[in-house]
Amino acid sequence: MSSQPSTPGPARVVLLCGPSGSGKSLVAAHSGLPVLRLDDFYKEGDDPTLPLVAGSSDIDWDHPGSWDADAALAAITELCAKGRTTVPVYDISLSARTGEEALAIDRSPIFIAEGIFAAEIVERCRELGVLADALCLSRGPFTTFRRRFVRDLKEGRKSVPFLLRRGVRLMRTERSIIARQTALGAYACDRDEALARLAAATTGRHIPPVSTSA
Repeated sequence: MSSQPSTPGPARVVLLCGPSGSGKSLVAAHSGLPVLRLDDFYKEGDDPTLPLVAGSSDIDWDHPGSWDADAALAAITELCAKGRTTVPVYDISLSARTGEEALAIDRSPIFIAEGIFAAEIVERCRELGVLADALCLSRGPFTTFRRRFVRDLKEGRKSVPFLLRRGVRLMRTERSIIARQTALGAYACDRDEALARLAAATTGRHIPPVSTSA
């Protein structure tokens, strides 16, 4: 009897979060897996619902209210079900969407969705049955501050005074950021452990279950 080629089942997602500058994009690139950039789902700079930093006129781009969680989740579920979707292209320096592009995961059973707000949708992805794992990267407040500032300055993401104000604020609150993301269901780990867990998820080996929200 001739065998028929197997049809791949629905894909699942690894949500990769952590403070800005913690190395999410680097880990995602080193994994070799398809990647959905969750930062492309930021709201645009003229959106009246954008939150402000307390006591300041700065937009709080580190607050989940600056991000479109529903649109990000829709893209994830479409990738899981169909293997392709259309995503916005976002320019952080302009605080605006500049277009859209097609994203396909090429029959991969696992893909990464990475961004600082990934933990916000851990529970919703779990409820939909599409969650493979959720990881929170941690490098230490000073290391993260230095890496984030150099990156943002090089890419011209925002003005230097804004980057400094944001950098100091995030350095002071990094531990609480990680605590929130782990409480939402992400597993805190360093780069090497994250890559090991991604490799395990890709090959179907057992990995510890993602903890439920506290």
